Amino acid sequence: MLGPPVLKRGRGPQKAPTKVLTAIRLDADVIAFFRAHGRGYQTRINEVLRKSVAKDLTGSRRTRAKRAA
Repeated sequence: MLGPPVLKRGRGPQKAPTKVLTAIRLDADVIAFFRAHGRGYQTRINEVLRKSVAKDLTGSRRTRAKRAA
């Protein structure tokens, strides 16, 4: 025999993918800021964007109308 079979380890396919693979262009200083805080910088960027979206969605219509003007 050639030895024990090689097992491929990993997460495997997601049952219901929750994220979309995309590419965005960010300023180098923004990436450097998040990377300086260690692993998981993409997750932290996602959290900051999510908070921004939630803040905008919970704002009043009047506030959004002022920003658009």
